[in-house]
Amino acid sequence: MAKIGINIKEGNVDKKEEVIIGIDLGTTNSLVAYIKDDQAIAVKGEDNKHTLVPSIIHFAGDQKVWVGDRAKEKLITDPENTIYSVKRLMGKSFGDIEKFNRYFAYQIIDEDEDKLVKVRVGDRFYTPIELSAEILKALVKRIEKELDQPVSKAVITVPAYFNDAQRQATRDAGKLAGLEVLRIINEPTAASLAYGINIDDNEGQTVAVYDLGGGTFDISILRIEGGIFEVLSTHGDTFLGGDDFDNAIIEYWLETNIFEDKESKSFRSAIRLKAEEAKKALSTSDTYSDQWNGVSLSLSKAKFEALVSPLIQRTLDSCNQALKDAQLTQEDIEHVVLVGGSTRMPIVKSSLEEFFGKAVNDSLNPDEVVALGAAIQANVLSGNQ
Repeated sequence: MAKIGINIKEGNVDKKEEVIIGIDLGTTNSLVAYIKDDQAIAVKGEDNKHTLVPSIIHFAGDQKVWVGDRAKEKLITDPENTIYSVKRLMGKSFGDIEKFNRYFAYQIIDEDEDKLVKVRVGDRFYTPIELSAEILKALVKRIEKELDQPVSKAVITVPAYFNDAQRQATRDAGKLAGLEVLRIINEPTAASLAYGINIDDNEGQTVAVYDLGGGTFDISILRIEGGIFEVLSTHGDTFLGGDDFDNAIIEYWLETNIFEDKESKSFRSAIRLKAEEAKKALSTSDTYSDQWNGVSLSLSKAKFEALVSPLIQRTLDSCNQALKDAQLTQEDIEHVVLVGGSTRMPIVKSSLEEFFGKAVNDSLNPDEVVALGAAIQANVLSGNQ
């Protein structure tokens, strides 16, 4: 694999008062961040509590589009008009995603398996680019309210293994949202920037960035020397993430319970939310149980870990391959950085520490770390560093 270099000390944008923002366009959640008083901060919503914007779009009546928490509320009551996990569709043909189609409650057009996918909502058809643009517009609106000024330039992050079509689709989404995308940077690079690993130290460090998000996984091996970020190798899966951990729970419940309406789209959305609830609960508890539609849903931590063990092993297989591609061993890795909300699962952290033989670095909020790094890169492009 060709080595990819990035020098964060080079700025190619004239210094202006306009703020250049950093955006993490995620599968499950998205964030926007900027530099305030020399610190990268992720912008909170109107409730001043949450920085995460669910990457969910709901098409209401009268051509209204809702994004985020308000759209998430419609996953159960109006699933066919509520779109999630759009990032999984970026730059993909129907043939690429056909075997995963049953996990989507909305309608993905299958007119030609070689064409880029479209999503049908009512009598309209949307591309993943158009859908992603709606998420980006919501993020821009959020930060413009925070800053009380317009923004038009951004740095957007993507997984390191995104191909040219997926990167271009991300750029196109930014343009459609009214943004000039100054740079597309790899998520592991952004994460390393946020942690400030070896930015000014010429001795160099070798870093493994383990990024397990809602819908995508990747492991990247980086060499950082004097501000130069070099991706030595990357490996991963564009269809492996927290959504699949949820799906493992769903499949188990389907096997062990009788549901009357399991073929309905609203059922799929509702049980998906219950599975996510169980997964989160089992990060701090040994058991989960709830009554839902007359059915008792229960799951032990031990059973959950057994269900998801094959998924975690897939991530470790990718880690092993990334090390081989970089011609390194676990002992050569000096830092292991965790990115993505799914890394909060204790079994993920313990499995990773056992694999690398060292403690992992999860001192920053794993949900925010990529957006913070994008903001730092944006600040560099502004000429402020």
